[in-house]
Amino acid sequence: MTSSPAPSRPGEHHAAARWCAANGWPVHPLAPRQKTPAANCEACRKDRHSPADCPCIPIGGWCHGFHAATTLSTRIDAWWTAQSRFGVGVSCGPANLVIIDVDAHDAQVPDRSRLLPGIPIGPQVALAGLATGFDSLALLAALRQQTSPAEDEQTLRVRTPSGGLHVWYRNTDTKIRYRSSTGSSPRVALAWQIDVRSDGGYIVAPATKTTVGTYTPVGEARRPAPLPAWLAVELARTGHVVSDEISIPSPQAQVPHPSRWRRAPKAAARVLEPLVAQVAACAAVPDGASFTEKLNRAAYTAGGLIQGGHLPESEARAVLLEVANRARPHQNQRNAVIIDSALSAGTQRPFHPKGRS
Repeated sequence: MTSSPAPSRPGEHHAAARWCAANGWPVHPLAPRQKTPAANCEACRKDRHSPADCPCIPIGGWCHGFHAATTLSTRIDAWWTAQSRFGVGVSCGPANLVIIDVDAHDAQVPDRSRLLPGIPIGPQVALAGLATGFDSLALLAALRQQTSPAEDEQTLRVRTPSGGLHVWYRNTDTKIRYRSSTGSSPRVALAWQIDVRSDGGYIVAPATKTTVGTYTPVGEARRPAPLPAWLAVELARTGHVVSDEISIPSPQAQVPHPSRWRRAPKAAARVLEPLVAQVAACAAVPDGASFTEKLNRAAYTAGGLIQGGHLPESEARAVLLEVANRARPHQNQRNAVIIDSALSAGTQRPFHPKGRS
């Protein structure tokens, strides 16, 4: 397939599926002209069972949507030969993809406290004209002094028939898994009208045609860029990191310890020390251990303490960098980005510990 897939004749979706698979993205059929998975076979519709227990998938069936996704060319050829009008879905988790799904629905704008979960937006921030997910994502990026992913010309972006946008990123740290979410979720959401597609989700492939239009690539990029560090921090902050089951050494384990908090009040130090200790303990677990999530939590808390006047910023950053770089010495630059972004986020929410001293 060419670098700019644009099927317009019989076999077009088959070609799109082969192109996706060649990029290492497992694909599965979508119902003709729809964005939903192709229907299960009659036996699977009658016999309610989990995808893991499905007898069809091992023998090449497309039942259960993204659970049947594959990169096997023989299976892909068989599926789209049997039904050339099938659309193409990509299973995001196995493909190590994180898709930022920007919606542009005609919906009432929520209260400013619900636009960016976990980030209070003060009255001094003008919200006139904010109407869609493009605006809430731009607001989040502006607060972090970053370019909105919707404007990221270095990565694959796909315009949806409804006027939204899919921004494709590659998860290069595959030990960290990201969960899918919707922008209206009361528990896990990146921003209003912003969905996240990753583990446990699928995305419509570029060039797929539906009854309402075609999923069309935007700009020149045709491959996903690495997930930006600042965006990875935001995903961790908003609960998108899937917790692993790796055991963390006890505080008594021989791991690097942070420097003493020289000028921090005791109450502030008591709040931070357990969080920093969790980051330090990751040194004993070279991979996984939710390192990014733990570093983000520690730095975010430190930012709140700094804004509340309970902690010197220079001291907090120095300690966090010391501990992070000992735990993950191969990614010093990324550690600094995570810390700076989380500190900045934390300053939006001043924190006052109990028992100030």
